[in-house]
Amino acid sequence: MANKKAIKAYTNIEFLKSRDARTLRILSEYLEPEKRFKDMHVHHTVVFFGSARIKPTAKRGDDDYRYYHAAEELAFRLAELGKSLADDGKGFYICTGGGPGIMEAANRGAHRAGAKTIGLNISLPFEQHPNSYITPALNFEFHYFFMRKLWFLYHAKGLVVFPGGFGTLDELFETLTLIQTGKLEKKHVPVLLYDRNYWESLINFEKLVEMKYISPEDLELIHFFDTVDDGYNYLKPRIEKLIKKVNHKFIDEK
Repeated sequence: MANKKAIKAYTNIEFLKSRDARTLRILSEYLEPEKRFKDMHVHHTVVFFGSARIKPTAKRGDDDYRYYHAAEELAFRLAELGKSLADDGKGFYICTGGGPGIMEAANRGAHRAGAKTIGLNISLPFEQHPNSYITPALNFEFHYFFMRKLWFLYHAKGLVVFPGGFGTLDELFETLTLIQTGKLEKKHVPVLLYDRNYWESLINFEKLVEMKYISPEDLELIHFFDTVDDGYNYLKPRIEKLIKKVNHKFIDEK
């Protein structure tokens, strides 16, 4: 009596979810997003970070209300700029962590502009679920934080950081460390922090200089802004300059 055919390794779900296949899972979180970005002609992004706990239903006048609506409006204006540059091959897209709060606000603003918009979700036990404003073909779900961070920064020509908790601080300081140490090809990628009062009450950046833990010029890596106009006017020329300078097009694309 003949034996049943064995399961092929690449269809063996039990194996693929095992510790032994971890390398394959990590590779898949590099290769599958790369292919999708290529297929969707995504080469440049502006990334928004910020708290998932900020609600669009916050009362007018509350900080949460101000943060949510500033993120949405800035993303809307940037998405319109990205669309206007698309004909010259210099367009860019709004990218977020794909969840609620500031992420939803930024995806919502880009969606309102009629632009494609990216959500890089992460599997978590709470808080994280895809918001409804992400372009379906650009809705991702990651298992590994470090692979998700790679795709946050690979195409980024600007980073906008709104108030947030541990996750936001992690993303901010990893980004600053990579820029400071020259690990990013884009040495002058702008990093904007919304609401100077919030950030300076949370982190004493000047103390780091005083203690000589960072150099005075490291503070130039950060730009504080308190209005959408300021953020947009600061970002616009810098994004356009970086897009001209840094080419992330895939090898087989013209």
